[in-house]
Amino acid sequence: MTLYKLEDFATNYKDTDFDNYDIKNFDVYSDINDEKVGTVKDILVDDSGCFRYLVVDTGFWIFGKQVLLPIGRSRTSYSDRRIYATGLTREQVENLPDFHNLERVDYDYEEQLRGVYRTPTREMPLETSTPLDVQTPVESSAPLDTPAAYTEPARRETTPMPRPTYERETYTYDKEPDLYNMNEQNHQSLKLYEERLVANKSRVKTGEVAVGKHVETERAQVSVPIEKERVVIERTTPTDAGRTVSPGDVDFREGEVARVDIYEETPDIHKEAVLREEVRVKKVVEQDTVEAQETLRREELDINKSDESIKERRI
Repeated sequence: MTLYKLEDFATNYKDTDFDNYDIKNFDVYSDINDEKVGTVKDILVDDSGCFRYLVVDTGFWIFGKQVLLPIGRSRTSYSDRRIYATGLTREQVENLPDFHNLERVDYDYEEQLRGVYRTPTREMPLETSTPLDVQTPVESSAPLDTPAAYTEPARRETTPMPRPTYERETYTYDKEPDLYNMNEQNHQSLKLYEERLVANKSRVKTGEVAVGKHVETERAQVSVPIEKERVVIERTTPTDAGRTVSPGDVDFREGEVARVDIYEETPDIHKEAVLREEVRVKKVVEQDTVEAQETLRREELDINKSDESIKERRI
């Protein structure tokens, strides 16, 4: 897992909301005895920009040593510009590996670091004693004389606990939330809600159209021309009427009849069904826009500042 210094991960973080999290130069104190541990010199983040470690310069507490404090073991007090290291002891700081540059921070380095923080400590109560008189300056090289009335406090005892085992290939920071998560007790949050208009559509039946057919009747009239034959008998007088006919030309025939066939047309009227027209029934979609207005509610944050050093932060 690759780590970055905050200023390298976001070069312009001072011009963005990251600036609200700029806790560099905050003093670091142990929450056990309110003893100053050192000063925050830098912040280390991972690939996703999540805070993972604070780089703490221990100053004169353990001279010349810089160590990494997991973000889950810190509690920030912006009012007095302090970081409180949860459960941090001098013994732990002495056992922590020195931090010099990011190139040395690998899985083995972090495992050594986590191994120290995974070992909880139990504070032994101090015996009642007379305070040490330190009004007179004492040279740092001179031995300190312990007054007879002063009783040395009992040493801290380390309670061994079974350590969990992790694998290099599968380890993630989420596996140890007590080291890397910003818990709600030390980093409380307030959720703000707002209402939004959500426009949805639903199909409802607004009517029905039935298309059918029925039979209508009417009287129709048609004219059909027909032909009829009739016999016309014409009797004429020949021009040579009265001429004598020779006996050989005369042929008298008894009962001779001339027959003529007479025809006429009769109308043949009948009905037949024919296709008159075709009706197609289909649906078309018409689009329209419906506007609606509604009163929306939104929660805003009210901050009563008792200290000007409190800043509003956005993520």
